[in-house]
Amino acid sequence: MKRREEYGYVIDIIPPELAAYKLPAKIRREFSRDSTYAHILGEERFTLLEVTLKPGARVEIGERVYIGLGQRDKVDKIVRRIRYEDLQPPAREALTQIVRQIVSSQEQKFVDWFNKAGPLTIKMHSLELLQGVGKKKVQEILSERRTKPFSSFEDIKKRVGIDPLELIVNRILTEIQGKDPYYIFAAPPPEVS
Repeated sequence: MKRREEYGYVIDIIPPELAAYKLPAKIRREFSRDSTYAHILGEERFTLLEVTLKPGARVEIGERVYIGLGQRDKVDKIVRRIRYEDLQPPAREALTQIVRQIVSSQEQKFVDWFNKAGPLTIKMHSLELLQGVGKKKVQEILSERRTKPFSSFEDIKKRVGIDPLELIVNRILTEIQGKDPYYIFAAPPPEVS
């Protein structure tokens, strides 16, 4: 079952005069000249979305907005899922900061992942998907969590000498960019049409 994003963060705002040029031909036909578009990063599965804003609605880069089912206050329609390549350079920069903000605000969720992460295959552990974490470090992490579950990012940093916040942020960005076949935190990017 696909999980829908309930909330997302604005990473780019595309005014009406620029929006038509950036849209694929099949969407451009339905384009409303007075619609403001925005690119949103989903809070739960780090899904990149293109949305239209309601007439008169204003948003700021980094603002958290409701994008779930039902009545939305600022977002009118979810137009489509987009890929990392669809983002402009300022949005890519904002993306990194917002991923870090989301991971920091959901620290316990990611600490729990460190406490429960298991093998992906017979020869590969999911912890190895974190850049710079090899088999030796995986064994150290597993040993430490058996002794006592991790309680915070700071606890992980002290006990095993890695920066979990940076490792997770980098992993999420790798997944958003579609650079790896494994997706543990982010939804896989949409197929290229």
